[in-house]
Amino acid sequence: MIFDNHNRPITYLRLAVTDRCNLRCFYCMPEAGIRYMPKQQLLTYEEMERLVTILARLGVSKVRITGGEPFVRSELMSFMHRLAAVDGISDLSITTNGVLTAPHVADMAALGVKSVNLSLDTLDRERFRQITRRDELPAVLRTLDALLAAGIETKINAVVMEGQNTQDIVPLTELTRDRPVDVRFIEEMPFNGEGSHYPVLHWTHRRIVQEIQSFYPNLTKIPDPRYSTSANYRIPGHQGTVGIIAAFSRTFCGTCNRIRMTAQGTLKTCLYDDGVLDVRELMRSGATDTGLEAAFLRAFAHRPANGFEAESHRSTVTESMATIGG
Repeated sequence: MIFDNHNRPITYLRLAVTDRCNLRCFYCMPEAGIRYMPKQQLLTYEEMERLVTILARLGVSKVRITGGEPFVRSELMSFMHRLAAVDGISDLSITTNGVLTAPHVADMAALGVKSVNLSLDTLDRERFRQITRRDELPAVLRTLDALLAAGIETKINAVVMEGQNTQDIVPLTELTRDRPVDVRFIEEMPFNGEGSHYPVLHWTHRRIVQEIQSFYPNLTKIPDPRYSTSANYRIPGHQGTVGIIAAFSRTFCGTCNRIRMTAQGTLKTCLYDDGVLDVRELMRSGATDTGLEAAFLRAFAHRPANGFEAESHRSTVTESMATIGG
């Protein structure tokens, strides 16, 4: 196992396989979309497999496939089968918006995919269309049903946005009544491709909890798993659980065990940093595996203590979450 300069283990890689997405969620990118990277500037599957193999030797055991939307990249399931075979990788998971996912659920279950994070900000079809600028809620709900039927651990990720979907907090929470699903509410972050955000974030993690408690006064705090980004709760009698992720308040940085690799091969040791290592350039300029290991270790030895420190080293946050890797 490897540790960063703050004695936090690094065991979890979030690997973006594409910067493309088939939705246009306003909190993630402008309506016209973002300028996507030419294919030759993205990591190939072979390059991704190589870097995962190296990181696994250093102690990374969990890989979560992200995007953009992972399933817009062709041959994704074949690549996931290759990753599942990498020595040392014991937890293979994926984050998806669910639009194209349902036909692949059986294959994911057979592969042993550990969990799926399903992005879903509302159960109202018209609000879904307004938020995502696409009318795809029925497809996402089919994916949710398929995941639960297959017995795959499913987490719903809902970004809470003032003036947009706060009325959906209770309906989404209600999903936990009869379904073994973890509904996680996330503070909105500034990664919308334009650098804009509220001057003051009113819907903080504390306010989200208060909103849920006003409808479910018996909401009960439960122990958080190790390295959890969410504060977790249960409503007595409900099959599922509720989680609150303080992504903007950044209350969980002290136990962060994750790193990110963007689709173009930029290592981010913090969600809020500007990228700390161009892994694609190293690989394509002939770096050996030993050289890559050394470069990773140097980057891990200079990791910011938290997201506020990382953000203080850059001028403005302007990238899209699709570019970072959701």
